[in-house]
Amino acid sequence: MRDLGFGGVGEVVLPIVTERLRLRRFGPDDAPAFAAYRSDPVVARYQSWATPFDLEAAERFIADQADLDGPTPGEWIQIAVEHGGELAGDVAVGLDGDGQIASIGYTLAAAYQGRGLAREAVRVVLDQLFDGMGIHRAEAGLDPRNLASARLLEDLGFDFEGTSASAVFAGGEWTDDARYGLTADRRQAWLDRPRRRPDDVRLVEITPETVHDVVRLATHDSQRRFVAPMAHSFADALAPEPENGVPVVPWFRAIEADGELAGFVMIAERTAAHPEAYLWRLLIDRRHQRRGIGDRGLELLAEHLRADGHDTLLVSWHPGAGGPEAFYLARGFVPTGVVEDEEIEARLHL
Repeated sequence: MRDLGFGGVGEVVLPIVTERLRLRRFGPDDAPAFAAYRSDPVVARYQSWATPFDLEAAERFIADQADLDGPTPGEWIQIAVEHGGELAGDVAVGLDGDGQIASIGYTLAAAYQGRGLAREAVRVVLDQLFDGMGIHRAEAGLDPRNLASARLLEDLGFDFEGTSASAVFAGGEWTDDARYGLTADRRQAWLDRPRRRPDDVRLVEITPETVHDVVRLATHDSQRRFVAPMAHSFADALAPEPENGVPVVPWFRAIEADGELAGFVMIAERTAAHPEAYLWRLLIDRRHQRRGIGDRGLELLAEHLRADGHDTLLVSWHPGAGGPEAFYLARGFVPTGVVEDEEIEARLHL
């Protein structure tokens, strides 16, 4: 069989060693550990295989790939992920017949989850696929309820491309299939995005020249449960719903970081009917997250409110994994005890 391996025709780079992992071919001795984590209901919850996954099935699975040294057009290969000398999981790669489009999957035993190991493994596989083999596109599908998996793909630059309803039969039920894709040029743009903390962050008025760029600001798809998209923010600002029979008064600004649009903030102004300002929206674009821009934007908003005579700022959030609760609590917001429409209200003393 023609070997494309990792790194080009005729060159096999496996094993690959990262800071914490060793990625290698599966061997017969891996079968017991492979069967064990595939049989774990927690690991298999959002996967397509049935549990228990017995030892004989694991042995057959590994034997079927014995002649594959790396990703090969028209084939699927399972790459073992080793941590501390133990099998921790695997990354699956399936190449189309032309070797230009790679489908990926990944599984980690429960004991190794929550430490960023899966992200480290998938990242280095993608590096090899794009940079070593020159693929055009990588893609993945997942159960939309698998938020940890969605966040992994988003962290690596994948774009959410849509959901096919009731498209996969897994775990005895028909489930939706959320589709993610990453092309070579989109990956390069993601790798080239700003990473460091910006020197200059400002709240700026939205102008006719910038409004369309502001509309295009977007969070990761997994965050849309907690932060409404910009179209909703503009709709709320244009036609705010009355609260207790009195119109809400919006005030909003774009957030600019080192001269580049990076986010959006909107409050409901203090009025006679609404005695405290309310943080209605705080959105940081996916390309600019983890740069401290949300922190600085909140500080600038607090400065604006204090100058306008405000003493407090309210906010509320839906609880849940991946939500903003930890962000607000760490910045001094204190829950008031009010829960409305399943949202927790909190107050910041300015």
